Amino acid sequence: MVAHLTVSTSTDAPEQAGQPLLTYCDDATGERTALTVGQLGGWVARTAGLLRDGCGLGPGSRVAVLLPPHWRTAAVLLGAWSVGMAVSFRPRATAGLPVLEPGGDRPYDAVFVTPERLDDWLEDVPDGVHRYLVGTGALADVPVGWLDWSAEVLRHTDTPPDYAAVHPAAPATPDGTSYAAWGRLAKEVAAQLDLHPGDRLLVDAAEHEQPVKWLLAPLAAGASVVICANLDPAGSADRMTTEHITRVL
Repeated sequence: MVAHLTVSTSTDAPEQAGQPLLTYCDDATGERTALTVGQLGGWVARTAGLLRDGCGLGPGSRVAVLLPPHWRTAAVLLGAWSVGMAVSFRPRATAGLPVLEPGGDRPYDAVFVTPERLDDWLEDVPDGVHRYLVGTGALADVPVGWLDWSAEVLRHTDTPPDYAAVHPAAPATPDGTSYAAWGRLAKEVAAQLDLHPGDRLLVDAAEHEQPVKWLLAPLAAGASVVICANLDPAGSADRMTTEHITRVL
């Protein structure tokens, strides 16, 4: 999926024969979405097509992402990185704080934000040439100047395009941190979490917004991940069993 971030797309690990690579649960709504490597790869390919073919973007383009831990967020991040873009990920915890990065005063080439954060008076949502709302499904009301990612992404094929190789020294984030450096960090975080191929990591979405923990580290280790929003501690024992959890973040 992403060059130099050591993301495994092998069918040997962590999942075999269609077992989930990334699972998203919401204890408040009962939602559970489980994606295999192929299914997640399809959404990544669609997002890459949206950015590359729909928006005309490519290596060096700047993308701002204001999204929570979620399978859609994984598709957006991996889709942007797979075509060599520099991604500014902004967790909810930074709302209202200045973002200091080169070119931060210029419009981004693309911006992805949830409807909730767009409407939050604390947020300073950056301007973008292409602007997408990413909700929990098709949006009934989309403000002027914005597009619904869920609708737009389906205009593109889930077959991976012919990617140009991303140079390991190219910036994966607007601060200049390279793809190679993020790959090394992902491996280091995976080692700190003691993740190994075949592990299944449970992540509390409210406590761990940074994708290096809930996305890149598990994938770098060949592990799968279960992201849970509104985590209910009362049901944690059952989830450990039903989701075959081996590690908890």
